Amino acid sequence: MAETFLLRDLPPELQDWIRSGATERRESQQEFVKGALYEIRTRRLSDPELPFDGINSAESVARQFGGIRLPFSFIDLFAGIGGFRVGLEGVGGRCLFTSEWDRWSQKTYRAWFGELPHGDIMAIKPEDIPDHDVLAAGFPCQPFSIAGVSKKRSLGKPDGFDCEKQGNLFFRIADIVEVKRPPVLFLENVKNLKSHDQGRTWAVIKDTLQTLDYVVFDKIIDARHWVPQHRERIYLVCFDKQMFGSNIPFSFPDPPEASPKLADILEKTPEARYTLTDHLWEYLQAYARKHQAKGNGFGFGLPDLAGVSRTLSARYFKDGSEILIRQKGKNPRRLTPLECSRLMGFGDREVVVSDTQAYRQFGNAVVPGVISAIGSQINAVLAWHLAKKTGDCLVKESRPTYGSAKAKSLIKESEVATRARRARGPRSHKAGQRTTQVRLR
Repeated sequence: MAETFLLRDLPPELQDWIRSGATERRESQQEFVKGALYEIRTRRLSDPELPFDGINSAESVARQFGGIRLPFSFIDLFAGIGGFRVGLEGVGGRCLFTSEWDRWSQKTYRAWFGELPHGDIMAIKPEDIPDHDVLAAGFPCQPFSIAGVSKKRSLGKPDGFDCEKQGNLFFRIADIVEVKRPPVLFLENVKNLKSHDQGRTWAVIKDTLQTLDYVVFDKIIDARHWVPQHRERIYLVCFDKQMFGSNIPFSFPDPPEASPKLADILEKTPEARYTLTDHLWEYLQAYARKHQAKGNGFGFGLPDLAGVSRTLSARYFKDGSEILIRQKGKNPRRLTPLECSRLMGFGDREVVVSDTQAYRQFGNAVVPGVISAIGSQINAVLAWHLAKKTGDCLVKESRPTYGSAKAKSLIKESEVATRARRARGPRSHKAGQRTTQVRLR
């Protein structure tokens, strides 16, 4: 039994489109609909399978799009000396805005990037921050770090979100996210973030991000595979659910196969002033013996030069005890600022501040190599999303759907043009001219 297709069953905008289209082609409405269906069928049969069809797992997306350096914009909050910037620029990112309140870090940042960062983020209105693709932030970690929490509690000071000066800066990020809605958030903090206050601090952070409608990925990564240093940090990558949906094929990167050695970053002829004095060396040895007797692990570190060092901290300027370098025939020495730059993955960049400030800055920095590796994984998801959204090509404007205001506007324009032609009456055609028709294959 033949099925009947009634024009009145279609939405009004489709009925208008069929009427105006049939008039334009000088066909019956039935002929116009039949021809349109044949066009769609022919196009579907002839179009090749798109390269991203079926690529929805994190592994397949990383494999297919991992080598793409898709240009994207980002902002760098709590920027320090620019570890996020170095890492993200290395994978196609362009920095639009930077915030860092410490004047010595600002000095280094300006020397390295030619820009003076904006100051305190609390004094900047979220509306004044430019739109961006990725919000990058290593928000202050002292209230959540193991050392920071121990110190604050010993002094009777609050920590975590109770620390009014630093702990609430995470919520400033939330304020900016709520206003600017960046597609991706890329955050970094100390490993202890998840365990602080019996997990309640982490629960608040994750719940806040999810309430803002972001899908949260987190992982603790040791930077020892990128730099010769044991440095565990937690990284959060969050995707806007309104843009990407809930099933996002993101995965954190696998570490490089070859790991660097501490010997690779050492200067050949360091200055003598970095060698420990007899008094300081005796004190550090006595301090270590005292804690060893109590069964504690505190003390100086003399790492194997063929391996990796301990974590470089912001307190390294005090005595350098966590990373000391053996020297033949004399006391050990601390790392030079240039060696700290190399140890963090910044290479041989110029040190423009005092040794004390340089040690603090490098100890607080993020490792650019880890940032680049995670940034590449983010970039793969951005490329995947673009391919799925636009058909594997860049377009300035998406095609209108029949229910959209744009489509209705185009249909209205077509109707007006059709009525105008009817009012003018039939047109005469010169010899050799043909009416415009759409050929059906």
